[in-house]
Amino acid sequence: MLNRREFMATSALAGAAVAAGCKAGSRTWYRFLSEHDVGSLTAICDQIIPADEFPSASQACVLTYIDLQLTRHYRRHQQAYLGGLEQANLLSRKEFGVELAAASPQQQFAIAQAVEKQNPRFFDLVRSHTMQGYYGSPRHGGNRDAVSWRMLGLDEPPVRGRAQYDFTAGRKP
Repeated sequence: MLNRREFMATSALAGAAVAAGCKAGSRTWYRFLSEHDVGSLTAICDQIIPADEFPSASQACVLTYIDLQLTRHYRRHQQAYLGGLEQANLLSRKEFGVELAAASPQQQFAIAQAVEKQNPRFFDLVRSHTMQGYYGSPRHGGNRDAVSWRMLGLDEPPVRGRAQYDFTAGRKP
């Protein structure tokens, strides 16, 4: 049995490994989504926010954000994600003979458009969560290295109760 100190050290190491996984572009262990689901969701999210001179949604760790939120605040959307991703893969196999993750970017775009028309509720959910993960605070798992804020030319927005303040200003030595 682990004592409290060992438990905290192990937890910190595990959290750092998950966070480093997205930053290094290496394999990340997801809590809810399977590897297959991650491939399909990556294809859709990267059609919503593709890479240009700034990172795509997946490169900015949006999948880490969505997966984490699906185990917490968005738990009620788990079945919508699983069903919607399966539908997207069925469409891709029917239309192009390959899984969505293996399709070309043009094919992925066509499937994303089809999903948007056939299952707008799921697509709106993914679009909303992709935007939240890309433009939200990095402390929630997405927006790696605050890429979207840098893209917009913003300083790190102050978060009530968490902003960095200079408490030495105005004090006499």
